[in-house]
Amino acid sequence: MRAQLLDAARPASVVDVVRGLNVIQRYPYADIAPSADLVLWSRIGARYEPDDLQRALEVDRSLLELDGMIRPMEDLALFLAQFALPPKYAKTREWLELNHEFRDDLLRELYDRGPVLARELPDTARYPWPSSGWTNNRNVTQMLECLMMRGEVAIASQEGGARTWDLAERVYPEGLPVIPVDQALAMRDDRRLRSLGVAPAKGPKQPLEPIDVGPAGLPATIEGSDVAWRVHPDVLPWIDDDFEGRTALLSPFDRLVYDRIRTQGIFEFDFTLEMFKPKAKRRWGYFALPILHRDRLVGKLDASADRKAAALRVNAIHEDVPFTTEMRNDVDAEITALARWLGMRVDRVGSH
Repeated sequence: MRAQLLDAARPASVVDVVRGLNVIQRYPYADIAPSADLVLWSRIGARYEPDDLQRALEVDRSLLELDGMIRPMEDLALFLAQFALPPKYAKTREWLELNHEFRDDLLRELYDRGPVLARELPDTARYPWPSSGWTNNRNVTQMLECLMMRGEVAIASQEGGARTWDLAERVYPEGLPVIPVDQALAMRDDRRLRSLGVAPAKGPKQPLEPIDVGPAGLPATIEGSDVAWRVHPDVLPWIDDDFEGRTALLSPFDRLVYDRIRTQGIFEFDFTLEMFKPKAKRRWGYFALPILHRDRLVGKLDASADRKAAALRVNAIHEDVPFTTEMRNDVDAEITALARWLGMRVDRVGSH
């Protein structure tokens, strides 16, 4: 809880949260609120405003968005050497080689017009991006993503939920050190583990920031689990300290609950994001929020924001353990706080 900034002592700023958590996923879906905003609200509380995040990303440049994740700007140094390497997958390398003129066209457009939305850039690709999925023939977006991971372009801002792009030299600061790849990867593993406290050495494959922490930290065991765990030495002094927790409603993409192996092994908490499941197969709701009470994950909140009615609709509160009166009061208070932060009233339409 302390590693994830979920103890009673709340962090002071957006930048403090991102540095402490290492990364925050920039998932745009907003049934209640965008995930990044929910993560920041759950740490900072009512003082947090989405404009604070936008200012840090677009004005102060103390944060950056890279590969779907919000990171401290200083961590860009951990990627600079990787940018110089060829893309990991042969398909990507071949596509870039075939479309070198398309790349040059986009860079010229950004030089002349940036920052600009992807949809405003011309598609001059001679060879379309090959995919059977949602990226099929999305040539401009795919090229921008590739160039971002080569350090040539960067996300400059957000406009109505869409990203604007510019040349990296106009977004990123000058003078950052280029840390060798092996050293940078080891530092990233260490920071990832520090932000989690305890984590599996090997996590499930993910499309964005991995959960793997590799050899970072020290080996650890969790009673009843056969997973190879690692613990960061910085958190060991906390074991004997008194812990003061609180109640929090978490985004389904919160790093505390994102790794289902870790969530089950540490908290014995069963949770899966069900928005992509048919309604009849959902157990907890379309975008259920895990409920933290002190040092335990105790349930899920099935709720949605009705913006036209200015109401946070509470469909159900699923109790993994029977709630005491104190727990119920604390959870109700947090739901009220969430609604107030959203500028809404609470509308209970389901069972508690």
